[in-house]
Amino acid sequence: MDNAYLTPDHELLREQVARFLAREVEPHADAWERDGSVPHEVLRRMGAAGFLGLMYEAEYGGAGADALTNLVFAEALSRCTYGGFVITVLVHTDMASPHLHHGGSAAQKARWMPGICRGETIAAVAITEPGAGSDVAGIRTTARRDRDHWVIDGSKLFITNGVHADLYFVAARTGPGAREISIFAVEKGTPGFTVGRQLDKTGWRSSDTAELHFDGCRVPAGHLLGEEHQGFYAVMKNFQTERIALAAMAIGHCTQAIRLTLEHVRTRRAFGAPLWDKQVIRQRLAMCDAKTRAAREYAYHCAWRVTQGHDVVQDVSLLKALTGELVNEVTATCQQFHGGMGFMTGTPVERLWRDARVLGIGGGATEVMLDEAAKRY
Repeated sequence: MDNAYLTPDHELLREQVARFLAREVEPHADAWERDGSVPHEVLRRMGAAGFLGLMYEAEYGGAGADALTNLVFAEALSRCTYGGFVITVLVHTDMASPHLHHGGSAAQKARWMPGICRGETIAAVAITEPGAGSDVAGIRTTARRDRDHWVIDGSKLFITNGVHADLYFVAARTGPGAREISIFAVEKGTPGFTVGRQLDKTGWRSSDTAELHFDGCRVPAGHLLGEEHQGFYAVMKNFQTERIALAAMAIGHCTQAIRLTLEHVRTRRAFGAPLWDKQVIRQRLAMCDAKTRAAREYAYHCAWRVTQGHDVVQDVSLLKALTGELVNEVTATCQQFHGGMGFMTGTPVERLWRDARVLGIGGGATEVMLDEAAKRY
């Protein structure tokens, strides 16, 4: 679809992503849904194709692209009907590794960023806890300095890529103040760090989600990202990247659900005629499309504002709330028009409907997003 913000390079990226999905993902993703994870080899192939380092410096294997390009990638990726695969990638590219990009030292980037861009070092971000989600200031995991190490104690919950990641960016309290939080890079296999049970979820079946436990986990002092006590602000900054990516995911899923449903209602006959001949069905699908197009334009406007250096917290909060609700509305409507087949496990529209539910929760629940926006009026 034409968009005033986009260039031929953006369209080329969309086409490249679509070809990758058709070749490397769609034929195999049912098995990943059953297994509960995406194979590392697929992510390495994404890295080799240049998809995992779009935002990062060329010296590490990245493309040095801007927020608009990243949004194009996230939306194109989300035309896939396997949300678990999509979120596996987006956590790596837009939610975890940006902490290294924004807060890491030159030495830290040189150590980990090339592997991240190649898909050899899979990243996860560990913020959420049993008592702290959107309320980042409520985390209870602690880190204390012990000479040339930090010692981390606590637990994390609902961590995407938690089972199979190689590098975790962990938020821990380093002082008594509500916002005295720091971010640490913790490698898998570090003594005192264990991956707990893999969690079973309603949707995102091919994404591995886990509990993490830190019991006297000692990491070198050089694994602190950025300045001590500044992790809260790093998390708040990265939330904007994360929420734009989740909005793009919602929009991509809406687009695909509408496309699948248009194909279905044009061929499915009821009462002697195609469902497409029913005025109410045509009109409701047209309204779904109108809302999706409007949300897409708003998403691109938000990403453009990021490229211009504007404060986007209010806009991105509204965008996340809007798209998180919209994807649930659109996929439910499309599922309804598929009739009984829309309720059969493994059909694309059933998977989209099931995967959509968390997009109104994860990355900032709708109610939290609306309140964040309202505070800025």
